[in-house]
Amino acid sequence: MIVEVLNVGTELLLGEVVNTHAGWLAKQIFPLGLRLSRQTTVPDGSAIRDGVLEAFDRADILFVTGGLGPTTDDITREVVAELVGMKLEASQEIRAAIEARLSARGYAFLDRMLRQTMVPQGATVLRNNHGTAPGLYFPSVSHPSSASPHIFLLPGPPRELQPMFRDSVLPVLQEIARNLDARECRIYRVVGLGESAVEQMVGLQLTANPEIEVGYCARPNEVDFRLIAHSDTLDAVEPGVIEALGKHLVSSNGEGIEASIVASLTAKNLSLSTAESCTGGLLADRVTDVPGASEVFHEGFVTYSNKAKTELLGVSTDLIERHGAVSAEVAMAMAEGAKHRAQADFALALTGIAGPGGGSAEKPVGLVHIALARPKAATLHMERRFLTDRVTFKQLATQSALDLLRRELLGL
Repeated sequence: MIVEVLNVGTELLLGEVVNTHAGWLAKQIFPLGLRLSRQTTVPDGSAIRDGVLEAFDRADILFVTGGLGPTTDDITREVVAELVGMKLEASQEIRAAIEARLSARGYAFLDRMLRQTMVPQGATVLRNNHGTAPGLYFPSVSHPSSASPHIFLLPGPPRELQPMFRDSVLPVLQEIARNLDARECRIYRVVGLGESAVEQMVGLQLTANPEIEVGYCARPNEVDFRLIAHSDTLDAVEPGVIEALGKHLVSSNGEGIEASIVASLTAKNLSLSTAESCTGGLLADRVTDVPGASEVFHEGFVTYSNKAKTELLGVSTDLIERHGAVSAEVAMAMAEGAKHRAQADFALALTGIAGPGGGSAEKPVGLVHIALARPKAATLHMERRFLTDRVTFKQLATQSALDLLRRELLGL
């Protein structure tokens, strides 16, 4: 079945709001054997009609997000009702629900909101427990020369759309897709290799299998290797994938390196602290994004200045003067200071030159020193150079630091 999303909202096309609907919806429908084929975004107003009409010729299922509000540019409801030949009628039940919601928050019901109470005859109301705009479901209807798709009108804000989708849309989709051949998607998270290397190591041989769909998604120092097939087929090839990727494989379920580290530290009853200069706290942020990180993460030090390195981590001024703040010696002292001050088992430290200025022939832009202080073992050091923009530099530097710790925890 062909599934499309039509996103409505001028704010999406102006860049004021980041559109996250397609990614979220795709994940929800995949287990049903459904996959998104296309996403289209149109501004508020008359362009909605053109967008819906274009999808009529292609789609079996159409999700329309946005354009259900009370203002004059919110015409999604009216446009779709006209196109499928359904007359709009006011619903006293919806009005009562809106009035109750507004009253509980100290707001009055305005005449403008009456349009949100209008329901096309033959459409099913999708209750909105998190906003005033109800959703609507229009079943597929046959016409003399064609048939309209199954159409779901959903509110634009994710906080309203997502619970409505889970509660009201999924049950309908399960019935629509009950005879589809559902497949499984497995994502193998890989670090330290580019997508070409992953393809050479394991992807090419699997591409020859017509039962398996192979894909790649590359990010800084990280690749998602994606396989889609029936579960028994994936079970058969997975041992070979894991063996081929070896020490570069972080997870076989799409989890990131941060989750892998938190899980490993938790299982071993070990703790971590961080000391950062050039990455400005990104390393600690990535670790603490993982649920359960509070059990293993003690402290994070952001020591951007030399004074902070000395006062917070105990790095001697003499060491900084002799070797410079961006050096192996200072990175190792930072790690050891963070480990001692936080009373942690491990400490990761980074110091470098993110650029675009500040480099020299001896210490060029992009240089970063990474250190890992360990329990009852010598501190490890790693030097890297990432000649890129500041944001990507920080991502690559923290990724390398996390991978250093991951390998240490796994004994690689």
